[in-house]
Amino acid sequence: MWTAMRELLHGRFARRLALAFAALGIGTAVLTAVLVNIAFTDRFHNYLADQQRVRQQQLVALFTADYQRDGGWKAPSLDQLAATVAMTGSEAKLRDAQGRKVWSLADADVDAATLAMHRNMMGAGDLGPLRSLPVTVAGQRVGTLDVRVPQGVVPAVDKDFQNSVNRLLVGGALAAALAALVVGVYTARRATAPIAELTRAAQDLAAGRRDRRATTIPDNEIGQLATAFNTMADRVEKEDALRRSFAADVAHELRTPLAIQRSELEAVQDGIREPTDKVITSLHDENLRLTRLVADLETLASADAAAFTLDRHSLSLTQLVADTVTGLADSFDEARITIRTELDEVRVDGDPVRLRQIVTNQLTNALKFVPAGGAVTVRLFREEGWAVLRVADTGPGIPADELPHVFDRFFRSRSARADGSGIGLAVAAELAAAHGGTLSAESEVGRGTTFTTRIPALIH
Repeated sequence: MWTAMRELLHGRFARRLALAFAALGIGTAVLTAVLVNIAFTDRFHNYLADQQRVRQQQLVALFTADYQRDGGWKAPSLDQLAATVAMTGSEAKLRDAQGRKVWSLADADVDAATLAMHRNMMGAGDLGPLRSLPVTVAGQRVGTLDVRVPQGVVPAVDKDFQNSVNRLLVGGALAAALAALVVGVYTARRATAPIAELTRAAQDLAAGRRDRRATTIPDNEIGQLATAFNTMADRVEKEDALRRSFAADVAHELRTPLAIQRSELEAVQDGIREPTDKVITSLHDENLRLTRLVADLETLASADAAAFTLDRHSLSLTQLVADTVTGLADSFDEARITIRTELDEVRVDGDPVRLRQIVTNQLTNALKFVPAGGAVTVRLFREEGWAVLRVADTGPGIPADELPHVFDRFFRSRSARADGSGIGLAVAAELAAAHGGTLSAESEVGRGTTFTTRIPALIH
């Protein structure tokens, strides 16, 4: 039994929980025992005190009757009371109304040894404290009786009852401890099993098992934790896959311009080609291609910390969008894509560099997908406290299965051109979020795509 119990209590938390239940059971039983014994002791003390009061009143009544019969205190009559007083084992001394001694047991030749013998015979216990009790007749005090009566003893039957109750309480305490331990083991096992399983899942995930998930999901707070863990693990696995894909894409992107540069340089070194303007221009183009790729990576890293690096101030988003469109006008002309603007005056509190990135990334994304002869419309207006920027194109549109992923990091559409890294829209979305806004997309294959950016607008 104990071996099985130790196997059940496999964790320190489970052991502590089970022991806490056992301690609670023992503590409850001990507290009950203490309270019961206090109650019994108080009852016995009251019982003994009542016995003393009864004996004292009996002696007072005895002397009162003697006074009434004789009309005063008479020594011969008082001596006749000595035997009765001695039978109770009490000590007594009588004083008159003025406090003068009238009589005592010693005057009747009753010594302390005789009184002790009577107390032993009666089993009445030792003498209690001295009490001075008034003796009254017809409402007037005629004397004072100084008396010490036996304290009394607890009857054997009462002592046996208390002892039996104590034995019952001890047995109950042991039974309660055992029951609490069993309940604690069961409860601890049920409570800690999901935690232990979640711990093992976390350890396996940390060890590299990206497919590891928590399988025990109870309907409580621990279940919510397990669900959150599984969601986190799913995201980690997904990001790992994206990173691997991105690494492969970056390697591919770097390999091509590097290979071109290497072949061109080796050809010049070997004297096969002359370092003409055309060769130098080709090398320069490939170098620019590498520079753009590195810039994309730097932009992604800076977007992660955008909320902490924004240099905010009040600015005209209208002017910023107009300047950005103007800066890219030549690129649109070369691609034979028409760009139109409809810009209302809207001011925002933001970082002009980061806001320009948001606009630029959307416009360059349109350059990648809109074919020659197409059009891009840029609208800016104010709507319910938001600055709303819409970039709508007449491109091929985004397939429904790809639309939910357009803002994922490293995601590249199947129709994307080879000169993109697949992170521009992810950066724009994160920068919009850093400004307290959102970036969303709507698209229909064959009818184009519309990107909508919302940034909190300033009140004019």
